[in-house]
Amino acid sequence: MKTEIRGTHFTALLLLVLALGVSALAGMNFMSMWKDDLFLPAPGFEKHMLSEWHGGLKNTPADVPVFIQQGEEPGGTVFIMGGTHPTEPASATTATLFLERAKVTRGRLIVITQVNAMGFTHNSPQEAHPQHLTFTTADGSTRTFRYGSRLTNPIYEWPSPDIYIHPASGQQLPGKERGNLNRCYPGVPNGSLTEQLAFALTEMIRKEKVDLAFDLHEASPEYPVVNAIVAHERSMELAAMTAMDLEFSGIPIRLEPSPKNLRGLTHREWGDYTETMPILMETGNPVQGRFRGKTDERLAMTGVDKAYVKAAALGYLYIPYDGSQPMEYRVGRHTAAILSFLDNLELFDESKAVKVENIPSFDDIQEKGVGYFLTPAKL
Repeated sequence: MKTEIRGTHFTALLLLVLALGVSALAGMNFMSMWKDDLFLPAPGFEKHMLSEWHGGLKNTPADVPVFIQQGEEPGGTVFIMGGTHPTEPASATTATLFLERAKVTRGRLIVITQVNAMGFTHNSPQEAHPQHLTFTTADGSTRTFRYGSRLTNPIYEWPSPDIYIHPASGQQLPGKERGNLNRCYPGVPNGSLTEQLAFALTEMIRKEKVDLAFDLHEASPEYPVVNAIVAHERSMELAAMTAMDLEFSGIPIRLEPSPKNLRGLTHREWGDYTETMPILMETGNPVQGRFRGKTDERLAMTGVDKAYVKAAALGYLYIPYDGSQPMEYRVGRHTAAILSFLDNLELFDESKAVKVENIPSFDDIQEKGVGYFLTPAKL
C-alpha cells in the first residue's frame, strides 16, 4: 500500500515538474517578443519620442520613437506611419524601408515604423501566426522583425469593456476594439493607453503641421477594400492623381472615399481634427484572410496558398491572384504609391513639396527583394 502511495506521489511530482517546465518554456517564448526590433535610420534622421507631443505617454509602453529628417530646401511635411496593425507586415516593412534609405532634399519626412509597439509584444497563437519574419540583406546577413497581433497586448488594455463606445462619436463596437488603434482616433488624452496613443499621434500631426499623412495597411484578398487608397475628401484630388499614375504604370489600385459614418479611423479623424491630407492604403495579403491554409512565416512572406488559388478561380477575391502575393509585391505597391503621391504633392501645391531620394522603385524591389534594401545589422 505504501509503495502504491509513493508511486502515486512520484507520478504527481513528475507531472508537476513537466507542467512547470512547459509553462517556463511557454513564458520564455512569449517574453521573447518583448525585445525591441533593431532599426537603423539613414543619415539625417533625428530620433524623438511620441511623448514629446503628449506627456501622458512618457515611461509607458505606448511611447514610440518618431524619426524626423529635414531637407536643405524648405517645403512641406509628410508623415509615413507603419505598424498600426502588426499582423500586416508590409506596413511596418515599407516604413522601415523609408527610414533606412531616405535622403530628404526638400521639406520634412516623419517616420514611425511600429506605431502600436504594444501590439508587437504578443501574437495571436489561435490564428497560428508566426512570431517573427526574417529578411536577407545585400551582404547575406539577416534582419528579423516581430509579427505581432492586430490589437494592443491585453496586459496594457485590461479590463476591456463589453462594448467600446467611441468617445468622439458614440459609435458602438465590440469591447476588444478599444485595443485597435485604428478605431480610437482622434484619441483621448486621459483614456486607455491605445486611446492616448491615438491622441498623441493626432497632436503630432496637428502641431507639426503635417501636409500629407500615410497610414499603411494590408487586407485579406476577399476584402472589398484591398489594393486600395482610402482618402478623406480633403485628400481626394491628390489621391485621384496618384491612382491614375499608378494605373498607367501597371499597378492597378482602387480609390475609395472615407465613409463619414465610420468613425475612429485615420482616414476620417485625421482629416476632421487636423489640417492634414490623410491617406490609408491597403495591399492584399493572404495571411490576413479566412480562406488560407497553413499559416506560417512562409505564407506571410510569399503569399503562396493553394486555397486562394481555388478562391480566385471561383471569383471570390478582389485582387488578381496567380498563386502568390509576395512581400516584394506588397511593399513595392506601398512604396510606389508613396513616391507617386510625393511627385503629385508638388504639382498639387508647390509650397508643400517634399522630395525624397534613394528609395528603390517598384521594379527594383521585385528584382532584388526587400531585404536587399535594408541596412545590414552591425555585428
